[in-house]
Amino acid sequence: MQPTMVSGVPADYLHAINAGDLDAAVACFADDGYVNDARREFLGTAAVRRWIAKEMVGDHVRIDVREVLEHHGDLIIRGAYDGTFDKTNLPAELILTSYVSVRDEKIVSLVIIFTQPADY
Repeated sequence: MQPTMVSGVPADYLHAINAGDLDAAVACFADDGYVNDARREFLGTAAVRRWIAKEMVGDHVRIDVREVLEHHGDLIIRGAYDGTFDKTNLPAELILTSYVSVRDEKIVSLVIIFTQPADY
């Protein structure tokens, strides 16, 4: 894996989320793009729009990118998430890992996971 900067449509998506811009965030996805967030799947533009509206823009999510790795053309983005979502039982600093696949300058898949380093 090679360290890299966020650019292109993943950068556009992060900017749109941080700006609370629903339309700009949705425009980053392919028509058949999907999101898997907390083991829940959202497939297609309408479902992705509902997810972004409720859980990202609706919860005023802000993502502070901490690490970006390129892996075989996909991106692994680790970021600190904050917002007005329920933080019960979450760490003071919530670091989530996003696995982003882009094809034809659109996000085709976004998987967001609360990961922790292995003990070994």
